[in-house]
Order: sequence, then C-alpha cells, then structure tokens
Amino acid sequence: MPGGADGTAGGGGVVDGRFRLLERLGHGGMGTVWRARDLALERDVALKEMRMPPEPAADPGAAAALRERAMREARALARLSHPHVVTVHHIVDGGALPWIVMELLPGRSLADLCRGQGPVDPARAARYGRQILAALRAAHAAGVLHRDVKPANVLLREDGDAVLTDFGIATVHGSASVTMPGQVIGSPEYLAPERVREQEGPASDLWSLGMTLYALTEGTLPFSRGTALATLAAVVTDPVPPPVRSGPLAPALRAVLVKDPAARPDAAELDALLAAAERPAAERPAPAPRPLPPVPPVPAPRPDTAPARAPRTRAALLAGALALLLIGGGVTARLLTGAGGSTADAAGTGGPGTGREEERRQPDDGAADPSADRRPDGGGADDEAGGPDPGPAEEDLTAPSPGPAAEPSTGPDPGGSAVPGEDSAGTWIAQLFSEPAGNGPDARDQRLAAVRETVPEARVLRSDDFASLNPGFWVIYAPGPFPDGRAALDFCAGRGHTTANDCVGRYLSHDAGDRQYICFPDDRSSPRCER
Repeated sequence: MPGGADGTAGGGGVVDGRFRLLERLGHGGMGTVWRARDLALERDVALKEMRMPPEPAADPGAAAALRERAMREARALARLSHPHVVTVHHIVDGGALPWIVMELLPGRSLADLCRGQGPVDPARAARYGRQILAALRAAHAAGVLHRDVKPANVLLREDGDAVLTDFGIATVHGSASVTMPGQVIGSPEYLAPERVREQEGPASDLWSLGMTLYALTEGTLPFSRGTALATLAAVVTDPVPPPVRSGPLAPALRAVLVKDPAARPDAAELDALLAAAERPAAERPAPAPRPLPPVPPVPAPRPDTAPARAPRTRAALLAGALALLLIGGGVTARLLTGAGGSTADAAGTGGPGTGREEERRQPDDGAADPSADRRPDGGGADDEAGGPDPGPAEEDLTAPSPGPAAEPSTGPDPGGSAVPGEDSAGTWIAQLFSEPAGNGPDARDQRLAAVRETVPEARVLRSDDFASLNPGFWVIYAPGPFPDGRAALDFCAGRGHTTANDCVGRYLSHDAGDRQYICFPDDRSSPRCER
C-alpha cells in the first residue's frame, strides 16, 4: 500500500515500501510535501501527497478529479527537462491518490524570501525572472501552460538559482481539461485578466510572471483585496499602479503588465527587457530625455455623429464589474490557504469582460492603498475558483452599450470588413483594443462598436496579417497615419485614452523583429517609439 488505510502516511511511515517519510516540508489545501528517503537509491527526495477532500461523500467526483489533477502534474513535468523546472523521478500509483516523487530542493521559495527580507533588489529579481521565463518557454514549447506562476511556486536551489514547481493546474495541449466550464483556477492576485474571462495562452503565464516580479520588488500585490470577489474585480477593471521601487525592472513590468494580451511582449522580447534590467547600472544606457509634443485639441463632433457617452466614474465602473461578477453566471472563488487548509468562499466573475479598461480612469488614492495590499506570500499549495457557466456575451456589463455613435456615417462597417492591405505595412497605428480571434466575429463586432463610441474612425485588422503583431487577435485601432508611436499616443490622449490599457502605439510590418516597436504612454522616451 502507498500509505495507511486512509491513503496517507505519518512521519516515519514508508510509502510503497521504498520512501520513508522524514519530515513535512509544507502543506496547503490540496496536499502536503514531505522530505523522504529513497531507500532503494539512498537519496533524499520530495514526496508530494495529494489530500483527499474532507467530505468525499458529498462530492463523489472530487477524489477522481483530484487524482486526475495529480496525474496531470506528473505528465506535464515528465514532458520537461530543464534546469529551472523541478524534476519528477517517479510516481507511486496504487492507493486512492497517487504520490509524486520529485527532486528535493532544500532552498526556500521566493515567498519565503520576501517574508524574510522584504522587497528584492530589482537586478536580482530580473535574474530570477529570466530563469522562470526560461522554464516557461520550455513548458510552452512542449504545449504546457503553467497557469499558477507565483512566488510560492518558485523555489531556490542552494546556489541561488530559481526553479519553477507545482504544475498541478497546468494544461497540456491535446489532453482533456480537469476543470468545468465557468471555473477559474489559480491564485487571484496573480491571475491574468483574460483568465477571468476563460481565455488563456502563453501571454497569461507571462502576466503572472510579471506580477510575481512586481510583488518581489514593490513588496505589494496591487489587486489584493479583502475577498476573492473584490480581487477578481480589481484584476479585470483596476489599473496597475506604476512601479516606484523597481528601478531598472520598471520598463519590463510596464510592458508585460498590460491587460490586453496582444499588447504584451512575447517571451523573447520580455527576456531582452529583463536582461537589460539585470545588467549592472554602469552598463545600462541612460535614456535620452525627449520633450513631449503638444496634445492636439479634441475635434468638434460632426453633425452626423452622435456625441460620445461621458466616461463613467471609477465607482460606477467597479459597480458594473461587480454586477458582471454576480449576474454573469458567477464564479465561486475558493481560496485554499496555508495552515490548516482553511477556505474562504466568495462569488467570482463570469462571462466575457473587457480586455482593457473601456473608459478613461485615472488611478485614485484607493487604487494603490497600501492598506489593501497583501505581502506576496503566494497562499497555499493550490488556490482555485469555480462556478457555473458564465452565460452569453450579451451579459458583458463592463463594456458600454452600443449607442447611436456605434455606426458612424464614415469608415468601415461594424463587422470589421476593412482590413488593411499590403500598403499598411511600415506604418504606425494606435492600438485601442484586441479581441481573441477565437471569440468569433460577434464578439469582435460588439467590441468595435463600443470603441467607436469615443473613436469613431476605429478600424479592425487581423494580427496574423502582420508579423510585428502577436498572432491570434482582432486588433481594433486608429489608422492615423502616424509618423511614430508618440504621435499615435497623442491622438489617443486627445480622446481621453491616456493609459497603456487604453492605447499603445504599434508598428505594422511583415518582420517579426519589429515586435519590439511598441510605445507606452508612460515611457515615451523609449527608442521603441520610433522606427
């Protein structure tokens, strides 16, 4: 038997006649990690014991789902062989739940590091970031999404190198999901906004990495609130407070923590930004200051176009987000924390939401209230949220309802048929929103109509047509023409879109090397703003 009669084993017990349990290293709501002695090979290993649900009779499928989750983690890790990914040696599969035998990493986690010493030096955090990113790139190349990158899931070897662990909720390309429709699984504070809307991809893991580095250097979690409901609402609607302690790491954080996944850098670009932050200060080039051009005046409305709706207040926007969370089917958030595996339940979000802030909102004192932040300890072994199907796209309460201005008398029809041709390559655009292509033309058309309330000349293109854009999106944009990214930002500022979640300048070309040319409102001096 792998353990005792209940499928577990206490300290000093022997699992599968081979692994003697020596001490408990940590535990959470879904399992316990033991230090164990491999009696056959005479070496110490880490043994992960999955925890049986407290009331299996109340949910007959819970144990089966947990077993599949453990097997999924083992299979995901077995696909990977990388110095910054924890190694799986063996799996014991003979009891109610399997045990995973892994390499023993005697060092502490990044969460322990933060608890012990506070914020991490930015250059050191950048070094950890590059190592975690290397692990994610290997995982993504193997078709594996981690889905739960956070400080508690990054361990440090004795030599100081970072190792990514806990692939328990990873998804593997080609395998069936262990989650139900409407379920959002992961740690809410580190969750990418699109994950709340049941959309995910490699960019979602990069967001979580960015939030991990933000927590390490800033010492706070910007979206952490008192409940899972409030946290998920903040993830979707609130702006990311600009980093103030991150120094040379700030450009990388600003680039990757953009709520529009299509506007984030890809892994190679992010690695270059982290490499620049990791270099000693003497080796980093100082950016040349550039004067800001004047903001053009807002043009008077045309007689044939209805006036744009006035921006909603932050309170109204948050109220709409909470209505989405409560009405759109509901996602129940169950946070499984450290000691004792205690739980806290709250309603979460459902239904497709906005991929960025649809209205102009400036951060107020509450957006970065230190009293609302939590130390980045990463929670327990697993944090998850689940609930029923979120319902149809018409339940999207965070987006403005299409009004008369949604169909201006000029420009392309809301169906987005005006896709730029070859002559558009080599030009700058103002990217206002992106909708995953997999969401279909109806979602694209609804989003285009909403954007046209404030930018009537907005058009849509397919990102796959330009190698300089991240593939897989419908990109809603203003065509200009703009001489550079700063001019595109000036255009947006004149219409009330002043943050990276509202507008970024993008360069269109058929060269993938031009993906680096993306201009952010808070980093106009960057050389990436002109080509």
